[in-house]
Amino acid sequence: MAARAREAPRPSASPVAASASPVPPRPSASSVAQCGRVTLGVNLLQGASVQPEPVRWLWPGWLAKGKLHVIAGQPGTGKTSLALSLAATLTAGGRWPDGTPAAPGNVLIWSGEDDVRDTLMPRLLSCGADPKRCFFITDVQAEDGRRPFDPSRDMPALLRAAREVGEVRLLLVDPIVSAVAADSHKNAEVRRGLAPLVTLAERLDCALLGISHFSKGSAGRDPLERVTGSLAFGALARIVFAAFKRSEEDGGGRCLARVKSNLGPDEGGFIYELVLDALADHPGVTATRVDWGTAVAGSARALLARAEASCDPEAMSALDEACAFLQELLAAGPVSATEVQRQALEAGMAWRTVRRAQNRLGITPRRVGFGKDSTSFWGLP
Repeated sequence: MAARAREAPRPSASPVAASASPVPPRPSASSVAQCGRVTLGVNLLQGASVQPEPVRWLWPGWLAKGKLHVIAGQPGTGKTSLALSLAATLTAGGRWPDGTPAAPGNVLIWSGEDDVRDTLMPRLLSCGADPKRCFFITDVQAEDGRRPFDPSRDMPALLRAAREVGEVRLLLVDPIVSAVAADSHKNAEVRRGLAPLVTLAERLDCALLGISHFSKGSAGRDPLERVTGSLAFGALARIVFAAFKRSEEDGGGRCLARVKSNLGPDEGGFIYELVLDALADHPGVTATRVDWGTAVAGSARALLARAEASCDPEAMSALDEACAFLQELLAAGPVSATEVQRQALEAGMAWRTVRRAQNRLGITPRRVGFGKDSTSFWGLP
């Protein structure tokens, strides 16, 4: 009896007992909203709710609104001047290098190296910019005084300032590596550092253009891999440009070519020249401007390969390389000593080697102005 009792099935719980302690149902979205709470978790966007839209171009095929672009290249190719020329075209409502008209707009410029008064503004004016549409990010007024602009913490304030200005169509960052506070050779750090800038460009619906350079000793490699620092700089950018000196076989001069584009054609470019210009309304002030030439066909890799075929940078001595750097940098005319030093350091050259090259080439600095306002210029004899 005892065994049979133990084997007997247990009586099922009565309906009353089962309903005595019910499992509470999961609250619906509406009930959460009524309670004033927010559901935390991963948000999913259903494809059926997405309305496809075209890329919004600032310069069709070359500069897209809300996207990151990078100009990289060899020393002495005028990468900053190229970017400022494009900015000037935008502010003046001029024509892009391919002849298409540019709708006027404002530009924001954040330069961690060049001076606004003796370098940036003179170059913009030389390129025909409207100075009323040029805005420079300088510093931040904090509760404890002024401090340098920090992209990791000051983007909300910059967004407010940009919206007050209105019609911001281009954000120029020179060099783009200055936005990365950590190690610029680590993929994760670069992505984390650039994220606030990319988000800002999306919210302002403006093109983001960063300046970089080719890594030393990278000749012969894919141009995208030559962008200095982590590969994330080239991966995050939707369009990457290369600036380089063309081979004599291709007609000489300089060229700006598309290396990569996730939004359209990824080849072709434009010839350009760097010209030293004296500003008529500002006696004693000279600046480099860009004169655009004709369009060129072909991939940036092929054009670069031909340009570098006649000279193997790896076989050059440090002094020879410095001499070649100065000859190319000063080909268009005198350049301030400050700019020479900046570009030399950017190219990974020791300053003492550049000074030795200066002596070999017979370059005698010329000082313009008086006292603390004077500026030293280097020019080829």
